[in-house]
Amino acid sequence: MGVFDKILKADESLFKNIDALDFAFVPKIIPYREGEQRRVAAAVQPLFSDRNGKNLLIHGLPGVGKTVACKKVLQELEEKSDDIIPIYVNCWQKNTSYKVVIEICEQLGYRFTQNKKTDELFKEIVKQLNKRKVVFVFDEIDKAEDSDFIYTLLEDIYRKTIILITNYRTYLEGMDDRITSRLMPELIEFKPYNVDEMSGILKQRLEYAFFPDVWETEAFEMVVQKAASLQDVRVGIHLLKDCGDAAENKASRKITSDHAKESLAKRDEFETLRSTDLKNEDKVILSIVKKNSKKKIGELFRLYTEAGGKSVYKTFQRKIKALEEQGFVNLTKSTGEGGNTTIVEYKERTKTLADF
Repeated sequence: MGVFDKILKADESLFKNIDALDFAFVPKIIPYREGEQRRVAAAVQPLFSDRNGKNLLIHGLPGVGKTVACKKVLQELEEKSDDIIPIYVNCWQKNTSYKVVIEICEQLGYRFTQNKKTDELFKEIVKQLNKRKVVFVFDEIDKAEDSDFIYTLLEDIYRKTIILITNYRTYLEGMDDRITSRLMPELIEFKPYNVDEMSGILKQRLEYAFFPDVWETEAFEMVVQKAASLQDVRVGIHLLKDCGDAAENKASRKITSDHAKESLAKRDEFETLRSTDLKNEDKVILSIVKKNSKKKIGELFRLYTEAGGKSVYKTFQRKIKALEEQGFVNLTKSTGEGGNTTIVEYKERTKTLADF
């Protein structure tokens, strides 16, 4: 028997539309985010009357629908008006002013970018954009290495709305005053989904992606509980796909709790391996945070030095920031009697099936 003999044939696939499990997929309806979408639309609305729109800072934890809700608004805007240009840029991928302006040129269809400097390219896009109106969405804005492009757009584009998406409410605190005084954004928070909402969202994706009646209820509920425990719908979407793959690999015509257990176990193993990949000192710091979650960073540094840590405070801060970027901790700014400080919270990422 060959290695492919126990795999379902193409016309026997459990997947009806696997693209629906792509993170870039935008459903026809974005459930549980109607209010947030209306607020985004309200910020854009003045552009229809040839007035400047409002600027927004959209913040919330990863996997709470910030990006997909904004993309849906841009999609509807494109269908409604030829006079308002929607531009979406992911600043994790395009993390400098030059890369951002190249991406905008690409979306505008301007191809003569070779050997031109950032300022020269900005002049070209400003000429094009000032003939109409524009909505900019800069996703993962906290990953941008500079914010010069925001200043230029604020200064030189006549009629626009600028929307910044970030995981951090405090993002603006590190921004140049010249930019924040011009930006003056309204803040919109996307709060985590509760279990019922998570179930509804994943049920919608399941119906888009799979043929009817291929999922056992218990298997689906295990995926929902995992995604809800991590407050990240993207985890759930990934697990839906992985469970489907696991079932197909065993030539099963049903996705069962055994397939869900297999997928959940792989995820737990992945999270555990991520943590073991940390360098020794990073492990020590993460261990201190885990035992003293939600403490001020200064207090954690004191505990770290008492435990024999050799890094200076600046290096310790950088290591904490790196742990945040890898998903091990959450950082929030706090203002108290002693001024501004950072609260460090351990982020539980390794729950097992026993937790359910």
